Amino acid sequence: MNLNLRNAILSNVSGHNAQQLEATIDDALQKGEEKMLPGLGVFFELLWENSDEQEHQEILNTLEQSLKQQNAQ
Repeated sequence: MNLNLRNAILSNVSGHNAQQLEATIDDALQKGEEKMLPGLGVFFELLWENSDEQEHQEILNTLEQSLKQQNAQ
């Protein structure tokens, strides 16, 4: 990902509270537009970098289960 894009995304949400971040995420998921994926990727990157090993495992388990459910549909 281009560093300028990452910085632009972070700048756009700088100062947002949890409710505003949730609204941003919900909006991106509801719209389902490909152009929203980089922003969600930056959010995931922040989540991953600021999580400990136990939280990493929880994230990975959730992703694994979600993919299994997706494939079963």
